[in-house]
Amino acid sequence: MARTLMRFTGVGGQGVLLAGEIFAAAKIKTGGHGLKTATYTSQVRGGATVVDITLDDDEIFYPYANDGEIDFMLSVAQVSYNSFKGGVSEGGTIVVEPNLVHPTDEDRKRWNIVEIPIITIAKEEVGNVITQSVVALAIANTYMSAIDKEVLVSTMLSKVPAKVHELNLKAYELGEKYAKESMAK
Repeated sequence: MARTLMRFTGVGGQGVLLAGEIFAAAKIKTGGHGLKTATYTSQVRGGATVVDITLDDDEIFYPYANDGEIDFMLSVAQVSYNSFKGGVSEGGTIVVEPNLVHPTDEDRKRWNIVEIPIITIAKEEVGNVITQSVVALAIANTYMSAIDKEVLVSTMLSKVPAKVHELNLKAYELGEKYAKESMAK
C-alpha cells in the first residue's frame, strides 16, 4: 500500500481527533507505520483543531502532510473546514457534517464533497454524541480502505471503556453503512 494521508478537523473537544489515534495505532499493530500529528489553535476548546494521519508500510520520515497531498478529509465544523480544506488534493474526498459545514459551489467543483450527518447519527441513531469519533472512523476507513476492519475495530475497542463497547460497535456499523450508501450514489 502506498502512503495514505487523512485529515480530521473539528473544533476543540470534538471527538473526531480520537479517530486519528485509532488509525495510527491500528496501522502499527499490522506491522506498518502510523503517525498522528495534531494542531490545536490558541483557543483549544471551541478553536479549530486538525489531526493529520499518515499511514505507510514503509518508515515515515516526515510526519506532516504537505498541502495538496491529503487524499481524504472529514470535517464537522465550518471554521476548521475553511482553515484546512486547502490541504486536500484536487478531486480528493471531503466528508462534511451538512448541518454544520456548508461548502461553496467552487468547493464542490474542486473536491468530491460528501454529506453525512455524523453528529446526528451519533446523537440520534447510536444514542450518544460521543460516538461521533467512531462514526467518523468507520466512514474514513470505508472510503479509504486504509486498515483491515477487524484490526481497526479491535484497536478502537481497546481505546474506549468496556461499558461503551456495544455503543461504539453500533456507531462503527452505522458509519460504514452511511459511507457505503453515499459511495453507491
